[in-house]
Amino acid sequence: MPKKVFVSGCFDLLHSGHVAFFQEAAKYGDLYVAIGSDRTVFELKNRPTINKENERKYMIQALSYVKDVLIAKGSGMLDFVDELKQVQPDYFVVNEDGNLLEKRKLCEELGIEYIILKRDPHPGLLPRSTTSLRGMSTIPYRIDIAGGWLDQPFVSQHYPGPVITVSIHPTIDFNQRSGMASSTRASAVEMWGARLPMDNYEKLAKMLFAYDNPPGTKEISGSQDSIGIIYPGLAKADYAGKYWPVKISPCQDEATLNFIEEAFYLIPLSPRPSGYHVLDNTHITLEGARALADAAEACWSAILDRDIAAFGHSLRRSYEAQVAMFPNMVTDTMLELINMYRKDALGWKVSGAGGGGYLILVADKPIQDAVRISIRRESD
Repeated sequence: MPKKVFVSGCFDLLHSGHVAFFQEAAKYGDLYVAIGSDRTVFELKNRPTINKENERKYMIQALSYVKDVLIAKGSGMLDFVDELKQVQPDYFVVNEDGNLLEKRKLCEELGIEYIILKRDPHPGLLPRSTTSLRGMSTIPYRIDIAGGWLDQPFVSQHYPGPVITVSIHPTIDFNQRSGMASSTRASAVEMWGARLPMDNYEKLAKMLFAYDNPPGTKEISGSQDSIGIIYPGLAKADYAGKYWPVKISPCQDEATLNFIEEAFYLIPLSPRPSGYHVLDNTHITLEGARALADAAEACWSAILDRDIAAFGHSLRRSYEAQVAMFPNMVTDTMLELINMYRKDALGWKVSGAGGGGYLILVADKPIQDAVRISIRRESD
């Protein structure tokens, strides 16, 4: 009797990347696909599906690699639990950006082998993602490497310091509310469509910041979001108690950008719990802000020196300084994931405070099953 294989996902706008994933997963046995309901997809992605659940089921069921398709009855990232128990598969297969600790633990509980595949296109075809098919693929995301929170006056008024950002291509469907400026990116899409306009970078960043924070906005999105999206490559923005930095120092040196790409590894995090408030229990002090600023300055120097040991150490210092002031940035599950990778990484931080983003690792050797980034260059 053939083994049973189980995969789950939204699979909206079915494309060759999905088909290649099904084909690879089906090598392990009969393939069962659990698709998220229209309701669940809306809750997770904050948008309606293009193709309704019955249409998605029909298209996937028509593929020769697929044994059966089920519409998951649950909700959230583990909406498929009932279907998983119904099918009782031998293998649960995910790709790198669908790899979550909660899925791994669920499989261990149920005695199912957990397999992680690389997101590789079919030979001869271009990589595809739902984001690229939606026509938004040229608008970048950003990662704040170190110093995050100093772009908020309620932190930098205590002690000035920099926020270091890097602009990255949307090579995968990065999570919403992932700490990668997804809401500011959505504002950029509303303003400019599929691609950023050609103009002075600081002028564009100010425009995006203003559009993202119209008059009456209660919680101001930090300007590092718009700076990180607009400025290609690497940028250091120095803050001193104001929403806009006193200075922006860009870096587009190719060797430096290659250094960051080779050092960075991303592990997906589960969404933050409903009603989770990151700003609860904050403890912002002069000493805390200074520790964060000093760590970010050390991180900038380490990156420019291309010193990976110093990069990892300063990244971790920045993360620890953030958590000391904002303890709700991390949950017990996130700490458990950090402990899993502690021996393999030189440093780490989280995007998506409280969940929903990525554990970002700096390492001098490959981290298995991690997502890689592609930094946007000025010529892109």
